[in-house]
Amino acid sequence: MKDAFGLPQSLLVLGGTSEIALATARRLIVRRVRTVWLAGRPSPALESAATQLRALGADVHTVAFDALDPESHETVLGKVFAESDVDMVLLAFGVLGDQAHDEREPVAAVRVAQTNYTGAVSAGLVSARALQAQGHGSLVVLSSVAGERARRADFIYGSSKAGLDTFTQGLGDALHGTGVHVMVVRPGFVRSRMTAGLEDASFATTPEAVATAIELGLRRRSETVWVPGVLRVVMSVLRHVPRGVFRRLAL
Repeated sequence: MKDAFGLPQSLLVLGGTSEIALATARRLIVRRVRTVWLAGRPSPALESAATQLRALGADVHTVAFDALDPESHETVLGKVFAESDVDMVLLAFGVLGDQAHDEREPVAAVRVAQTNYTGAVSAGLVSARALQAQGHGSLVVLSSVAGERARRADFIYGSSKAGLDTFTQGLGDALHGTGVHVMVVRPGFVRSRMTAGLEDASFATTPEAVATAIELGLRRRSETVWVPGVLRVVMSVLRHVPRGVFRRLAL
């Protein structure tokens, strides 16, 4: 069960090699978490992540999970919830894709959408139902500021995150009053393996900064978290910029 500050004792990470997810797990282990399930495709990276978290004192398990195989989600995640209550699910899987390539190769674009949106819808609903059956828990979903408004540079990725963001907000409304807390996290550009080689965008942040914001959001039982916080104001302005002007902005 969560402590008086809303922090979990057990954590299920969907996307077990995500740098943001692992930074969050490390932070929460130091605070309170004792049991962690890292769900992802079996790989040396997943095992290495588990080993690193065990060194911090947590009981860590790896779970074979594939975002692109929604038919398996209920069985795979159901086994985790059958073992023990899960105080927090962190949905952190996703792919950036390659905008220029994916525009020319629709199948590649669809894979981005299936991973970031379709797979997340499936895993999110399965997790939400299990949390609701428990009567408590948090579902934290990593969205992106890219989903706030389509940009020429990344509209395939951005559109998938826009769908995920809307889905998560609606899910949070559906679960209001059930004891399940749903939180959307909207980071800006995060310096990580996913963005390696890309030029930093304005207000660039780090996995550790996102993890800090997630902890604060849990303590406050926030429904939406922006990282950094100034992006809330920035995007409230950009959302209303006329389209012709927006096209010309260097974003």
